[in-house]
Amino acid sequence: MIPLSVLDLSVVTTATRPAAALRNSIDLARHVDALGYLRYWLAEHHNLSSVASPAPDVMIGQIAAVTSHIRIGSGGVMLPNHAPLVVAERFKMLEALFPGRIDLGLGRAPGTDGATAYALRSRLDRREGDDFLERLHELILWETREFPAGHPYNNVVAMPDDTPLPPIWLLGSSDYSSELAAQVGMGHAFAHHFASHDAIAALTTYRAHFKPSAWRATPYAILAVAVVTAETDAEAERLASSMDLNRLRRDRGQYSPLPSPEEALAYPYTAAERASVARNRTRLFVGSPATVMQKLEPMIAASQADELMVITAVYDHEARKKSYSLLANAFGLGKQAAA
Repeated sequence: MIPLSVLDLSVVTTATRPAAALRNSIDLARHVDALGYLRYWLAEHHNLSSVASPAPDVMIGQIAAVTSHIRIGSGGVMLPNHAPLVVAERFKMLEALFPGRIDLGLGRAPGTDGATAYALRSRLDRREGDDFLERLHELILWETREFPAGHPYNNVVAMPDDTPLPPIWLLGSSDYSSELAAQVGMGHAFAHHFASHDAIAALTTYRAHFKPSAWRATPYAILAVAVVTAETDAEAERLASSMDLNRLRRDRGQYSPLPSPEEALAYPYTAAERASVARNRTRLFVGSPATVMQKLEPMIAASQADELMVITAVYDHEARKKSYSLLANAFGLGKQAAA
């Protein structure tokens, strides 16, 4: 079985306020660390009442301090929101404090709405249009120190200067990031849980066109999926109903806290809304461990993913922990650790 990892949004629910959601993330990280999960990545979102964490680097330090083995990273830092030097400094600090356990995942979307994106970037030296590639190039230069002769940045050092940047991963939900990751020779993580682009096409293209680099000698592809697992199919369906209603509201621009299953099951869906839920369900794997494995295994095989990263955004924190436990058992994590 391939390695399992976690993508966490620090989900806010109608019963769990943001501060409690952050503490739940720390608790979940301890839980999956003990189960044998490989990574724990935290996303960057802003001005979303359903997501508590806008600063993955802060959460990475907190979680790395209370776990022992699991790698902690960003899934990801939205690079257009930040000066590359700041990203380099913060992640070199994290790598210095927790050597060999930090990942730097980068995204090119703002992770928010237009007004909030402007507020985040209004004091930065912004470029017109999509400047992700320019920012990525600058971030790499802070590590390689290959600025042109006479460039003023030759006199600037990203501290701590005795520590390298952690591994860089390019995140995406389209063919852009998979092709770029292949071209520059970095790891790639594909967000199947919200992508409209085909995950299998993206990951096989990445692998086929990968060029070895100083960052990676061989391709490595992470497939990120949304999963809800419970002891029975019926219980998993009940838990997933919260995600169904939440996604329907998000599609309308309503970014409210995650509703309870009771609220979701009582919602009077129209025929059109039920059709929308059904379309969204193509991105969601729901059921008992056996049911979920039956659905996941063909996609894992077809995409040739090296690792599966799982996001489970359910209402009840203990049910979320249970879902990750059941998935770990289904993938044999305990047996792998014992071996």
